[in-house]
Amino acid sequence: MSAPLILVTNDDGITAPGIRTLIHAMNQLGEVVVVAPDRPQSGMGHAITLHDSLRLKPMSIDAGPQTEYACSGTPVDCVKLAVHEVLKDRKPDLIVSGVNHGSNASVNVIYSGTMSAAVEGAMQGVPSIGFSLLDYKWDADFRPVEPYLKQIAQDALTHGLPEGICLNVNFPNADKAPFAGVRVARQALGFWKEAFEERIDPYGKPYYWMRGDYHNPDEAEDTDIWALDRGYISVVPTQFDLTAHHALSNLHRRLDQR
Repeated sequence: MSAPLILVTNDDGITAPGIRTLIHAMNQLGEVVVVAPDRPQSGMGHAITLHDSLRLKPMSIDAGPQTEYACSGTPVDCVKLAVHEVLKDRKPDLIVSGVNHGSNASVNVIYSGTMSAAVEGAMQGVPSIGFSLLDYKWDADFRPVEPYLKQIAQDALTHGLPEGICLNVNFPNADKAPFAGVRVARQALGFWKEAFEERIDPYGKPYYWMRGDYHNPDEAEDTDIWALDRGYISVVPTQFDLTAHHALSNLHRRLDQR
């Protein structure tokens, strides 16, 4: 049998240490094609490019058998271009995104370019995983996560994932290695309390810089935040169907007009 075809992308850019670690791990599982942004695209969510051209540039960044392209667009653009143009009639067996420099646990998943690439993969009908490390430093230590990258990716290749579902995997900071284990969890109900700091540019005009503090009132023991705080790797099954199914019946009674 031929080796599985694995598409790798991220939102920190094709040269980021996190994606280089992910590429190295995936090379041990199958044939790797990389289509990743040519510059950082963090916080882009599920944005796509509509009013500008998209460009792909073949790259050769470090040793390895992978095929690589730098893309001028967003992480979701990367997945779309990879599936429809780069791979053409070859459907990937797995799409992996990351390893992100920083957390994508709890509410962060909404803003994440890393996870939006994985969600796009699920929308394309491909088992997909987003990986993130709770360390924002460019020179973060990714060595402890590599065995788990292979383990979780291999599980998805072997068993698949439910239709419309991708995985959001977050690793504690490497200073908590060896990790306590892996915990399948739900997304914590945390939120960012934001504020905008007004500053003045050299021309005397005001501009704003967003800052904020994370608050998590959800103290239950089945959440990703609970697991990460205790040194576990969190795995959250994530879907692109945003329907609040539990609210349908009440709204039907109040609003349906037939």
